[in-house]
Amino acid sequence: MSKHICLFEDIYHPNLLPLVYFRPTFNLRCGILSLKEKVQFAYPKADVSLHCRSYLADYMRLRNPGHAVNDIGAKDCLFINGRALVDEKFVKLIPQNGDSDIVYVNEDKVVAARVSGDTLKRLKSHLNGIFSISDFDGLQVQQVDVKLISYPWELIKHNGDQLRADFEMLKKLRKNKKTKFKKYPGVYILNEKNVIIGEGSEIKPGVVIDAENGPVYIGKNVQIMPFSTIIGPSYIGDHSIVKVGAKIYQDCSIGPVCKIGGEIEATILHSYSNKQHDGFLGHSYLGAWVNCGAGTVTSDLKNNYSTVKVYVNGEPVDSGMQFVGVTIGDHSKTAINSTFNTGTVIGVSSNVFGTGFPPKYVPSFSWGAAGETFTTYNIEKALNVAGKVMVRRGIDLSEQEEKLFRKIFDLTSDERRKRGMPL
Repeated sequence: MSKHICLFEDIYHPNLLPLVYFRPTFNLRCGILSLKEKVQFAYPKADVSLHCRSYLADYMRLRNPGHAVNDIGAKDCLFINGRALVDEKFVKLIPQNGDSDIVYVNEDKVVAARVSGDTLKRLKSHLNGIFSISDFDGLQVQQVDVKLISYPWELIKHNGDQLRADFEMLKKLRKNKKTKFKKYPGVYILNEKNVIIGEGSEIKPGVVIDAENGPVYIGKNVQIMPFSTIIGPSYIGDHSIVKVGAKIYQDCSIGPVCKIGGEIEATILHSYSNKQHDGFLGHSYLGAWVNCGAGTVTSDLKNNYSTVKVYVNGEPVDSGMQFVGVTIGDHSKTAINSTFNTGTVIGVSSNVFGTGFPPKYVPSFSWGAAGETFTTYNIEKALNVAGKVMVRRGIDLSEQEEKLFRKIFDLTSDERRKRGMPL
């Protein structure tokens, strides 16, 4: 009987770059919660440890003091793939407790595995590596029909359903708990039973919260400025600010600590990111510490209504989706009036400016204007700017994070070299 769960990364994590350069796969957000938080809520009695790529380990220890990282002390363990969308169905198919060692797979990909004895000893010795199905050889195999997130656009595809599922779970846990928030006269809330507003939040006059077709979850100490509209299902994270006249359409997850203005639809902003001026983001995922200049606009639908191709690991992949916007890695910035084609990917710590459309794939640590040659963004300058940005939010750039920046700069050198950029 296992009381220990290890969230692990597998060999398919590169398909989620650039979003997972600065984080393990299980720290991605889909719905209200991250993939890791879904596991913690689904298995509330479990002791959860974290397995990640070795270069992320020190940073993860800094940010997760209550969790063991790349270390398992238990004698038996339920391993769960960090790309899994864990819900009630998942728990029924893969219960925490069981009598025999078994690996659960979806086609040829490991979803979860319950292990003990010599198999667990072997896996413990491999915790600084990345797991594949061969690491679980010799175990009984059971096929299960559960979802693993394989590409960034799948987070957007499932965001609406996950917003609804997370809302219902969190609503049950609240047990009709009342919170104190300030709602000014002239606020309109449609289907109020489907709305949760956290402690200390302020909803200013003229705001419309429309939860008739999906829930709206607003976290703690959120400011919703006048004449904004929020249509559910949507989530606004703790300490975020929704600017005057913002239009937030369905299937959006924002925050925590984000600033939002203009128009967004079916978009995820991970945390500490700003899109606070007019412009449009649709069917997009922005990492942490991203800043979009005024008038930033993305296309999320091709003129011929065909499916969108997206660059994955430097190669175009047909997403099979008709709507795909932009994917932007952590610490990247767009200038005023930036425009992005359907399926554009911007790497981490890049700066994009100029008129017209930039390439559909901009490598990490790039600096340049649309229509011109990009150059490498110097790592010392990148660190200097990141430190200034973070301290404005009361967070110091730690030694572990600086080391992480430098490692990612080295890891992404091939991206730039293949495009003829000076290193």
